[in-house]
Amino acid sequence: MQIFESIKLALSSIRANKLRSFLTLLGIAVGLFSIIIVMTAISAIQANVENVFNSIGSSNFVVQKWPAIQLGPRDHDKYRNRKDIKLEQAYKLKEITQLPVAVGISMSKSGRTIKFGNIKTNPNVPIVGVNQDLFLARDLKIGEGRNLSVNDYDYARYTCVIGTDIVDKLFKNIPAIGQEIKIGDFNFEIVGVFEKRGSIFGQSQDNFLAIPLKTFEKCYGTDRSANIIVMCQSKDMIQSTMDEVIGAMRKLRKVESGQENDFEIVTNEQLIQQFNDFTKYVKLGAAVIAFIALLAAGVGIMNIMLVSVTERTREIGIRKAIGARKKSILTQFVIEAISLSWVGGSIGIFLGILGGNLVALQLGVSIVIPIEWILIGLLLTTFVGVVFGVYPAVKASNLDPIEALRYE
Repeated sequence: MQIFESIKLALSSIRANKLRSFLTLLGIAVGLFSIIIVMTAISAIQANVENVFNSIGSSNFVVQKWPAIQLGPRDHDKYRNRKDIKLEQAYKLKEITQLPVAVGISMSKSGRTIKFGNIKTNPNVPIVGVNQDLFLARDLKIGEGRNLSVNDYDYARYTCVIGTDIVDKLFKNIPAIGQEIKIGDFNFEIVGVFEKRGSIFGQSQDNFLAIPLKTFEKCYGTDRSANIIVMCQSKDMIQSTMDEVIGAMRKLRKVESGQENDFEIVTNEQLIQQFNDFTKYVKLGAAVIAFIALLAAGVGIMNIMLVSVTERTREIGIRKAIGARKKSILTQFVIEAISLSWVGGSIGIFLGILGGNLVALQLGVSIVIPIEWILIGLLLTTFVGVVFGVYPAVKASNLDPIEALRYE
């Protein structure tokens, strides 16, 4: 009963002194808002980033010229001078390695326009030349029609499998399978449509077109670096398969002993770790801002509680005169301080979750409710209420009842 009475008294104090209470609670709200909005947004982005990185596959890794994440122009200059990974090297790698289940090879050319009759797409469609293993390694599923066949690859046929964005743009009222589309000077027959994969950070994963790798060589040449995705027998076999592939690539690219690799090996775990390393500094910045705001808010709570003790001196004297113990007075004022802190903290947490998810929606990622950070936020508000409410509570409990009753 004492706890509920103390909470009611705290809420009455807030209503009685609206401006003073608002300014005090604002500090708590801002502190919790600043950290919860950042953590909510990062949690939402992180969940979607992990989904993107996991698309590589938990038992797969990628071999490519460029690192997955580059930090600044110095990195760009360093990696730009690397030799491209040639198709011949990729084909040879597939031939001489024994451990991989599949070695998917691809080359791409971006910014193409796809035409069907008088209708055309925007000039932003990537054309990807692929071998058969790439479909297996990337787990690319066919929604309609068929996959590219062995004959399509062997005879460099002008066939293609398209993403659903292209279907939506060019084939709204007719089936896409069997239709002929034009890409620059080349005509391609559509034999299949990929399953819809959705978008990440507002970027569609369905706006691309796959053609046989040999056809890609004929149409667009090979003056670009190939990407290789290696599928391992199991997650436990990643390291041994990686060692074999690295050794084979160094031999094919004539990297001398003692020199670092002139290509990148990328796994989903590495990408997730790099992303986490980047976001930890953002989290640290948010924590510093929150600490400063909560410190200021704590001082505000101490101030309002000291004022409350002064205003209620006679009330405290009466309570003590009729038998209230020191412990009861102490508990009452600590609970009031915690209640004040919780009101401001709850507002900050609510606005932080709302703001963080609005940021997530703007980036095109799924919303999240960060339960862990909600609990941390509530613990922080409780801590602030206790730490900065103890001194006013002790002062109230130590008041002499006779002096308190004489107070005007």
